[in-house]
Amino acid sequence: MLYKRSSQLFAEAEKVIPGGVNSPVRAFKAVGGTPIFVKSAKGAYLYDEDGNRLIDYINSWGPMILGHAFEPVVRAVIEKAKLGTSFGMPTELETQIAALAVSMVPNIDKIRFVNSGTEACMSAVRLARGFTKRDKIIKFAGCYHGHSDSFLIQAGSGAITFGSPNSPGVTAGTAKDTLLARYNDLENVKALIEANINEIAAIIVEPVAGNMGCIPPNKGFLEGLRQLCTDNGILLIFDEVMTGFRLARGGVQELFNITADIVCFGKVIGGGLPVGAFAARAEIMNYLAPLGPVYQAGTLSGNPLAMAAGLAMLQSLDSDRAIFQRLEEKTAYLGAGIDRVLKANNVAFTINRIGSMISVHFDTAPVVDFQTAAKGDNETFKKFFHGLLEEGIYIAPSAYETWFITDALTYDDLDFTICAIDKVSKTF
Repeated sequence: MLYKRSSQLFAEAEKVIPGGVNSPVRAFKAVGGTPIFVKSAKGAYLYDEDGNRLIDYINSWGPMILGHAFEPVVRAVIEKAKLGTSFGMPTELETQIAALAVSMVPNIDKIRFVNSGTEACMSAVRLARGFTKRDKIIKFAGCYHGHSDSFLIQAGSGAITFGSPNSPGVTAGTAKDTLLARYNDLENVKALIEANINEIAAIIVEPVAGNMGCIPPNKGFLEGLRQLCTDNGILLIFDEVMTGFRLARGGVQELFNITADIVCFGKVIGGGLPVGAFAARAEIMNYLAPLGPVYQAGTLSGNPLAMAAGLAMLQSLDSDRAIFQRLEEKTAYLGAGIDRVLKANNVAFTINRIGSMISVHFDTAPVVDFQTAAKGDNETFKKFFHGLLEEGIYIAPSAYETWFITDALTYDDLDFTICAIDKVSKTF
C-alpha cells in the first residue's frame, strides 16, 4: 500500500505538534514507520488519506463497539448541535444518561460526568482520599489510568518500596503516595497493605487489563482484592474506562459479580466523543462538591453533544441485550482462527481473550502481568503489525495494547483477517 499523503501530513504535523501527534502511541515509535492519517470511517473500516481501506481492530481504542459513524449516535449529535454546542449550565440530557447508566451498572447510585478517562480516574482517587482521609493508593504495574501525576509511577526496588516518577514533571512527593503492586499477585498486595497499615485510601485496578495487551484477572484475584479492601477500610476502584459497557451491560462488576466501591468510565460511555465518568454509592458520591468537601469541576463536563452521543450509545446497548454474546462469539471465532494459523506456521505465541478484547503475545509462556507481557518478541510484533497493515488490517501500533472487536465486523472480515495473519506469519 502507498502512504504518500499520510507521510506528507505527518511531516507537516511534526512542525506544529510535538512528535506530530496528540497522543504518543499514534506516532508508531514502537513499530517504526509513519503514522496513518485517517480521512473517514464507517462500520468496521477506516479510510486513510491515500484512499486505502483498513479493517479496524482498535476502534478509537474501544469506543466504537457498534462501529464507526453509528447512525443513532451521528443523528443525535447533529440534532443536538443545531440547538447549541455548549452552555455551561445543566441540561435534561445529563440526568437522562445518568439515570440510564445507574440502571445498567450494579452497585452505583450516582454518577458524575467529566471529559476523559484520565479525568475520571484522577477524580476517583481524590474522592477516595477525601472519603477515607488517607493519602496513599495502590496501583498495578502495567495498568494505565491516564496521565495524571499519581499514575505515572514506575516500580520501586522491592515488593514494598515506594515507586518513583517515570515522567519528568511528576514530583517525588507525588510518587511517594503511590505504591506499585504486581497484577494478579494477591500476596504482593497483602505485603503492601501490611507495610502501610491505615494509610491506604484506595486500590485502583483495571479489572481486565488492556494496556499490557489483554490480561484477564486470574481466578480469585478480584475477589481477593475486594476482601482485602473490606478488611482494611480501603476503597476498591475499578477503572472500567475500557471494559465498562463493553464486556457486559454492567461491566466487569456484572461479569464477575464483584462489587467495587468506585467505578470509572470512558470510551463507550461517550459514543466516540470525549466523555469520562465516575460513579459510586450515594454515601461516597455525596462527598463531592457542592454536597461535600471534595472539589471537582469542569467547564465542559456534561457537554450536550457528548451527552447526546453517550445517551444514544447506551440506549442502543441497553435495548440489544444479545450484543455482548455476539461480540463474544466473534472474538472467540477470531481467536480460534489466529491460534490455528500461528500454530501451523510454528510461531511462538499466546492469545489472551475475554469478551470483545483480545491480544496476541509473541511468547509461549502465560501472560499474566506486566513482567510476563514484556517478555514478548517485539521484533516479531513489528513484522506482524506492518505485515497486517500491508494486507489492509489495522491493529494497535504497540504490543502492549489490546484489540477491540466491534459488532460491525462481519465473519467475512474475520476470515479475511485470519487468512492475512496466515500469510504474514509465513514470513517470520
